[in-house]
Amino acid sequence: MPDILCVQPLWTLPGEYPLKCHIHRRLLTAYPERMNSGSKQASYHPVVRLRLEEREETLSPFAVRSSASQGRLHPEPPSPVRTEFQRDRDRILHTNSFRRLKHKSQVFVAPMGDHYVTRLTHTLEVSQIGRTIARALNLNEDLVEAIALGHDIGHTPFGHIGEAVLDRLLPGGFHHSRHSVRIVERFEKEGRGLNLTREVVEGIRRHSKPQGRFMDREPVANLSLEAQIVRLSDALAYLAHDIGDAIRAGILSNDDLPEGAVEALGERHSQRVNTLVTGVIHASSDATGNIEEAQPWIRMSDDLTQVTTSLRDFMFERVYLPISDSREGRNAAAIVELLLENLSSDVSQVPEWIRNLSDTDEQAAADYLCGMTDNFAIMLAERLRPGISENVFQGRI
Repeated sequence: MPDILCVQPLWTLPGEYPLKCHIHRRLLTAYPERMNSGSKQASYHPVVRLRLEEREETLSPFAVRSSASQGRLHPEPPSPVRTEFQRDRDRILHTNSFRRLKHKSQVFVAPMGDHYVTRLTHTLEVSQIGRTIARALNLNEDLVEAIALGHDIGHTPFGHIGEAVLDRLLPGGFHHSRHSVRIVERFEKEGRGLNLTREVVEGIRRHSKPQGRFMDREPVANLSLEAQIVRLSDALAYLAHDIGDAIRAGILSNDDLPEGAVEALGERHSQRVNTLVTGVIHASSDATGNIEEAQPWIRMSDDLTQVTTSLRDFMFERVYLPISDSREGRNAAAIVELLLENLSSDVSQVPEWIRNLSDTDEQAAADYLCGMTDNFAIMLAERLRPGISENVFQGRI
């Protein structure tokens, strides 16, 4: 049947055009009892989701469509008013793990100043950058947003400092991206998990990047373009805002930045973000589907890739690694190590539902510890060893 408007249309929402015949047919197939009941209210809501899915048909042929999702581990009836990826976004947003990001370090340890980036504000910036790129490339913005909001919920207190301690001490090592997956699959809702779509879980699992060159094609093979956007947006966001925090803390000045980076990206935060984002959009324009025989991936031009990689190496050398080795960084690491040792030796301190979900006592201790905010970890450590948190704030007011 041709794609034309029904002569006798289904009901419409206020101010909208009649629904298309093929949506009507989908409703008849999915909800025969409701569609034949004669009640508008009984059938109203599925129209909303189907209309949203219909909009996704205008996306790039390379976009992931929610109606074609690989599904969830435990199948569920579809939402009447949201696509599958919108549901995932909302589930992540309303979790305790997401809320706790507001008191977890990004780079500077337990900053007291109001304007330092936290793990939560970083996550929001990743989401904003990712959505901008996805919309410009005609990809699935909802999928990008869901992955972005969930990508860091597995972080330890004190960010990568705490992560390094657990990676060193736990028999199987530790990485926050793996733990983010554990949270959404196992620990949220006190053991029921969020039951997210496979596309969102895979994007969370594979968002991390090694130090050095990370924008080659090979590492993102078989990764959706939307997940690639989040992976790159994560780096763009932290490069831009970590420079601002380092300048705010007096560690860097604009004059310290590599000369080539300033010339290529600009002097201000807004200029850097705009240059990086537009660079990704221009280089990845084949993802829109408007270029024949395209095999797209999310990237920058070679020149901008070199500038970005050099700036990232500079930040590791001048900011990230020195903070880990600073007095406040060592104190933060000592707090995480103390808490892991104490909880492992007396696992009864760990909530029972977490113990039931963990394979060993040490893993239960680590799972509980990972959920702590900086402030909660400091409070517990001070009870065990008063004074251990001295200088941990190091004047970041």
